Amino acid sequence: MQSKDYIELEERYGAHNYHPIDVVIARGRGVWVWDVDGKKYLDFLSAYSAVNQGHCHPKIIKALTDQANALTLTSRAFYNDCLGEYEKYITTLLGFDKVLPMNTGVEGGETAVKLARKWAYTVKGIPQYEAKIIFAEGNFWGRTLAAISSSTDPDCKEGFGPFMPGYVLIPYNNIQALEKALEDPNVAAFMVEPVQGEAGVIVPDEGYLKKAFDLCKSKNVLLICDEVQTGLGRTGKMLASDHENVKPDILILGKALSGGVMPISAVLARDEIMLSIKPGEHGSTFGGNPLACKVAIASLQVLVDEKLADNAEHLGKIFREEMTSLMQKTDLITKVRGKGLLNAIVIRRTESGKTAWDVCLALKENGLLAKPTHGDIIRFAPPLVINGEELKFAVDTIIKVIMNFK
Repeated sequence: MQSKDYIELEERYGAHNYHPIDVVIARGRGVWVWDVDGKKYLDFLSAYSAVNQGHCHPKIIKALTDQANALTLTSRAFYNDCLGEYEKYITTLLGFDKVLPMNTGVEGGETAVKLARKWAYTVKGIPQYEAKIIFAEGNFWGRTLAAISSSTDPDCKEGFGPFMPGYVLIPYNNIQALEKALEDPNVAAFMVEPVQGEAGVIVPDEGYLKKAFDLCKSKNVLLICDEVQTGLGRTGKMLASDHENVKPDILILGKALSGGVMPISAVLARDEIMLSIKPGEHGSTFGGNPLACKVAIASLQVLVDEKLADNAEHLGKIFREEMTSLMQKTDLITKVRGKGLLNAIVIRRTESGKTAWDVCLALKENGLLAKPTHGDIIRFAPPLVINGEELKFAVDTIIKVIMNFK
């Protein structure tokens, strides 16, 4: 079968809820992937930062296969011999009292919202069912009804109401707006991405997260950091919140927690918050399964052992310098922004109607895979195992495509 045959299969039998670039990937290793026709590409999306450790990292795959041959699932109806080990490892590594394991990033977000509400009623003393959660405009944490209720993106929201009550939306990177919203005594939490990923890699002003944390603390409001995409080395620190020495009250992780091998997410918090939820009030059949526990430990250990956050910090600066230099040579790029190896360029729509999508198609033809977001933005997020030579290939490819783009 050729690429077009696989694409036709998906079009015929699958829901049309995605619009992929026309490449059919069959194999991956490190920062590279190969399509069904054998063509090689540099992956500059990393499955939206799920593959921080690179495709098919041997240590993660070994943990997966070893455990798959022993035990995969017990449900939480019984104890297993992997969960406690994982819980101790991740809480010790990141400095939290407790972890609640789930599967997907959006489940992590749902868990954090439920935790905040339960804490608000049982600890803070907000009247029953009056708790409010503040979100920043431009946020993205999934497409469940709870998640899109906080969204300002019409593509994922229109046609799916009615929406979740108790949500308050304020502008991102606006401390004054947060301060005003916090005047409401029924606010339980402020949930925010330290860097907004899906919105187009929006980096807030320096000090924004710390000021938000201090404001929340002064009002006895929980700060929830959604680090599903920004966490685990992506921005040049283990957590993006580490850039401002902020330890959120609730931390949400996902994506790279499994190295891209399977869905794994986690919510971490201190005892006062986590223990507000009692048996039977929240859970998941697959959450905390033995296979996921072993994979997550291996994935985290790879990040630590290979110093991938340091690599992201170092190469990310080089990448932004190169893109800034390129921007000065062409009017096709209007902005460069990012942190670590989570970066983006904003593409000016050409007079002929060409967009960031067309640029990504040209990049694909030249051996680099990226995807646009919000029409005019291209997000660049390679696996954190990328080296200097591979980064140079990427930079040279982007320069070539941009400078020759018609």
